[in-house]
Amino acid sequence: MDYDRKSATSSFYGGRKTSIDALHSDFPASAVQYGQPHAERARHDSASSFYNPNGPSRASVDISSPGYSTAGYNRKSYFPAGRQEPVKGGYDEETTGLNDEPFDIYADFNNQGPRYSTVLGHQDSGYRPVSSPALKMNDEGSSNAGPVEMVTVPALGPEWKASELRDMTKSGRKEAKREQRAEKWKQWKRGERGLCGRYFTRKFTAWFLFVLVCATAIILAFTIPRVPAFAFNSDTPLTTATEPFNKSVPFIFSRAPANFSFPSFADLQLDTGSNFLPLTFNNIHADIFDLVTARQVAQGDLGHMTVPAKKFPRIQIPMNFTYIATNDTDQTWVNWYNACRNKAASATGTRPPIQFRLVLDVKIAGLVGHHFASTQVTDAPCPVELPLNSV
Repeated sequence: MDYDRKSATSSFYGGRKTSIDALHSDFPASAVQYGQPHAERARHDSASSFYNPNGPSRASVDISSPGYSTAGYNRKSYFPAGRQEPVKGGYDEETTGLNDEPFDIYADFNNQGPRYSTVLGHQDSGYRPVSSPALKMNDEGSSNAGPVEMVTVPALGPEWKASELRDMTKSGRKEAKREQRAEKWKQWKRGERGLCGRYFTRKFTAWFLFVLVCATAIILAFTIPRVPAFAFNSDTPLTTATEPFNKSVPFIFSRAPANFSFPSFADLQLDTGSNFLPLTFNNIHADIFDLVTARQVAQGDLGHMTVPAKKFPRIQIPMNFTYIATNDTDQTWVNWYNACRNKAASATGTRPPIQFRLVLDVKIAGLVGHHFASTQVTDAPCPVELPLNSV
């Protein structure tokens, strides 16, 4: 059998034999006896020519010489085998009935002779498929155990850091939101982002607010109402009341007890030239005080009304004159009694004028708060006249 058909370990990997077949070995008597010097002993512990100092020199011996040996894989590089191969005989070498050629169990490895795997008709291409286990689908409807709850277990990882634990708390989330808002505010101030996405950047917002303020100022200039100017009728600031107001307030002048009561209208004129839109009054309240004694003698309310813009409308406020004194010598009572008595009862045929101060409390729609106006009248005639037989 050729040398490459053997399978033995080369002495290149060891200094002595590692195994021996006791059945195939004759165990010859060693020529070296005990007691001989160590230098005279022949070195038979290694069959490798690599470690054989007694062999021929590799540099001086021709490669074709019989005594030449190399450290390669040749017959001398292996230990003596336990027995010659292939083993003939036995059940394995019986004919198979296919081609009557004996088996060679080494043919599959040496690629010589019939292959053991093809003797029985099997074709081996060298591919060995790896079978995968088939997945078994569990039918929950057919299972008596009920649906299986799958629990996802997170993979083990590093421990949580202190910053990560804080981020999971409520205070940590609030702090993160504050930091995000602060960062967005910084980006907006730098002009890197807008308030509503890409809109309302810093530059756009400044121009938008400027235009908005200008437009608002122009609109308010035309729509905000102005307080009008009030002026009395120079001839008759107080006029005689008409129905139905004169029916609601009695006409009384009495000495005991000393009092008087009568209705009248305060005749006023407005100047709405500073308004661009019609002016609406929620209420106009008027108080009249005696100019000499500063006692209040009348009051009245106009109520809700609307006057046109850039005009001089005339309004009449219904006034209820009512005053009660302790006796007929009260100065306020005497002043108003003399101004309102009959002309025929006077020696000169004339009546003295009344002197009073009018205070207006105006509430205008579109303006906040109350607005006041006042004026003084020193020569107004009394709007009523007592009968000649009145005391």
